[in-house]
Amino acid sequence: MADFSVISTKTQTSTNTNDKNQEIQQQDINMFRGFDIVIDPSDHFYINNKKGGDCFTHPSSRVHKKIMQEWKILEKHVPDSIYVRVYENRIDLLRAVIVGPSGTPYHDGLYFFDIAFPSDYPFTPPLVYYKSFGLRINPNLYQNGKVCLSLLNTWVGEKCEKWNHNQSTILQVLISIQALVLNEKPYYNEPGMRTCEKKSNEYSENAFILSCKTMLYLLRRPPKNFEGFVTSHFREKASVILSACNAYSNGQVKVGYYGKDGSCPASCPTVRVSRKFKGSIYKLYPELLSNFRSNGASLTEIDSMEQLILTKKRTGLLKGKVGVKESGYVRMVFGKVMKFLGLNKNGSGKRDVEAETQT
Repeated sequence: MADFSVISTKTQTSTNTNDKNQEIQQQDINMFRGFDIVIDPSDHFYINNKKGGDCFTHPSSRVHKKIMQEWKILEKHVPDSIYVRVYENRIDLLRAVIVGPSGTPYHDGLYFFDIAFPSDYPFTPPLVYYKSFGLRINPNLYQNGKVCLSLLNTWVGEKCEKWNHNQSTILQVLISIQALVLNEKPYYNEPGMRTCEKKSNEYSENAFILSCKTMLYLLRRPPKNFEGFVTSHFREKASVILSACNAYSNGQVKVGYYGKDGSCPASCPTVRVSRKFKGSIYKLYPELLSNFRSNGASLTEIDSMEQLILTKKRTGLLKGKVGVKESGYVRMVFGKVMKFLGLNKNGSGKRDVEAETQT
């Protein structure tokens, strides 16, 4: 069976080189502080939101003092999977990135949020914008960047769930997004959804695809002051992300459950995978691979002929149009790639799959 994430056996030399590269990548990430003060906010979503005037520049103002308290809380307590940057000359602005939690369809992704403090903070909750790139990856994260969360008063909820100016903090907002929004089964974040594992799995499949697309956008245009972090993160996580694509499309493990250490549970039964998801992974995988390599990730070399087949599939070869000049070897490799995805020559699945639902 052709496996386009791992093809050849590594030599001892390449293993040592990869280990060294991974060590360097981990050092780069470790050097990136969880909290830091930077200068340039020019690409911040709320850069032109200058309401409040002197309250943000006078150290004696109530808002200024409260924001300084928030900085101290973040510097001391921000978890390892959340990174925050504040601005020296615009203390009303803040940017944070959340690393997608393991055990969810968002694992190993990066999710950026631009935050602005209102002039009457903390009596009014902060403004939060999600950098979506036009993708709806979660019921609570809109394509226009809106973040739907009770704690921000952007969604209904019990009084205890809403913003409390005496207790609520930016840190609580970020942790709530990570734990309550980027969760194991985001389908159920939508109000009124009845238990339906089939639809939930399909939603998670789509969320994973959109998260991978978000990775591509971030690699091409990383947010300011996070350029090095984005580069180092995806250098380190590239092989795990690609292996997860492989495992999910093969039905080796349910989407979101690929091991944190880059492994599949040994006892995991074969999972039904929608044809739509397989096709999406088939199209997305070569683009991920190319971008990860351009980003400097150390990846096992993939047979060049298989890359040719993957490229041709996207331009119509899947429909059965095999050129006269193509050798039997090309046909053989193409067949192996199709077998890998569980597809027959006309692009349909080998086995019955569940009907697809629009997510």
